[in-house]
Amino acid sequence: MNTFGTRLKFTSFGESHGQAIGCIIDGMPSGIKIDQEYLQNEINKRKTGNKWTSKRKESDKALILSGICDGFSNGAPIAIIIYNEDQKSKDYKNIKDIFRLAHGDFTYYKKYFIKDYKGGGRASARESVARVAGGAIANMLLKEFNIEIESGIYGIGKLNIKKEKFDFEYAKQSEIFCLNKEKEKTFKDEILKTMKNKNSIGARVFTKIKNLPIGLGEPLYDKLDSKLAHALMGINGVKAIEFGAGIDASTMLGNENNDILKNNKFLTNNSGGILAGISNGDEIHIKTHFKPTPSIFLEQESMDINGKNIKYTLKGRHDPCIGIRGSIVVTAMTRLVIADALLLNVISNIKNIKKVYS
Repeated sequence: MNTFGTRLKFTSFGESHGQAIGCIIDGMPSGIKIDQEYLQNEINKRKTGNKWTSKRKESDKALILSGICDGFSNGAPIAIIIYNEDQKSKDYKNIKDIFRLAHGDFTYYKKYFIKDYKGGGRASARESVARVAGGAIANMLLKEFNIEIESGIYGIGKLNIKKEKFDFEYAKQSEIFCLNKEKEKTFKDEILKTMKNKNSIGARVFTKIKNLPIGLGEPLYDKLDSKLAHALMGINGVKAIEFGAGIDASTMLGNENNDILKNNKFLTNNSGGILAGISNGDEIHIKTHFKPTPSIFLEQESMDINGKNIKYTLKGRHDPCIGIRGSIVVTAMTRLVIADALLLNVISNIKNIKKVYS
């Protein structure tokens, strides 16, 4: 489906080589200051333009079509459109009938009986520009409550940065959103080596959520961690999500994994800031794992829509590491989920409701 969210609903539309990409954010309270400069700056973070990303050059200018009055949200759906300007569909003509490996070509064709070969159509990561726009709008609500969400790259291929050396301020100025100044060149060299070999490489993103109130999340089936995982797994190329200790929790004993509560504070954060699907007031820590970009320039074996075994080589412009720009999308999706959870929590108990109507 193309819509998610319960109280704050986000819907995206558009294809990679279509006329435009866009989104509708429905359920935003009125009275939120809509900062269009901030919106554009967030979208610009995802843009291409350096050697670490695709050479597709889009201005990505966001046009807000509705939902604003005199610079503030008016309670109506906020519609945003971003026109595509640099499509090169001819780059895909040689693979018109071929199933590209590790893409959505095979499953989309078997499900819909249509193969949109032009950049992957709806399955393309180009759609993620709408998610970044939606996340920027959601963050305008979160700023009212001093909630901060930040992400950065802590791993490229088999290389990692230790958590105690994460620097989120540096990641903001890094070309590849790297969480450590000393590691950035090593990461870049690894990506360049991969590019020279006509290949691609995976990456890992660390996200932290600060200043979150206790109580966000709707058990049993809309727990905060399950909603976040749902949103983040929906990003193209994401293969795994971890919270807090993550997979390492399965190697621990109970007394090692349990976060001690003392003087109204947790001394550790193996839970990643979420207990029983509800935020516990601690920082939320998330690891998002991206696979290597499936579009590579080596000759590969596959099949075409007629069932014939073939060999093919891709043309076009592709990111050598989708996790780099993916880190911006992770932040955006996290913002949308947290904003939705914030609004839902208002009706979680009678005291909250009476505050509104007293």
